[in-house]
Amino acid sequence: MTATVLTATYNFSAYMIYLPIVIALTVLVSQFLFKNSKTFMIDIFHQKKDIAMATNSLFKIGFYLLNIGFALCIIEFFQIETIERLVVALSKKIGGFSIYLGLMMLLNLLLFLKGRKHAMNKEKLIENENTHL
Repeated sequence: MTATVLTATYNFSAYMIYLPIVIALTVLVSQFLFKNSKTFMIDIFHQKKDIAMATNSLFKIGFYLLNIGFALCIIEFFQIETIERLVVALSKKIGGFSIYLGLMMLLNLLLFLKGRKHAMNKEKLIENENTHL
């Protein structure tokens, strides 16, 4: 009869630390981004607040799904046998996710700015047409 030796790893601890941190980061960035994007959305939709808020909510849901989905896709940790390796592995995962989250926030901001620019150009075009009549 052979004895099975169980080796203790810190993988479960890594998951239990990683998940709450990336979810909290996603929620905090989302709240900050979409609280401040309301002004852009109202401007983009020409002061039609109901459409602007509905669109903002859809962007927020998409932001959550995309970012939490990505966090879950990169969750895998390999044989973490020491506390030092746990800290290094978590630093790499959370740091990488933070960089990704920052890029996603900037991408959303660029989309809001592009939408605002398009709305302003459309307003100018309408004003020019009205002055020529």
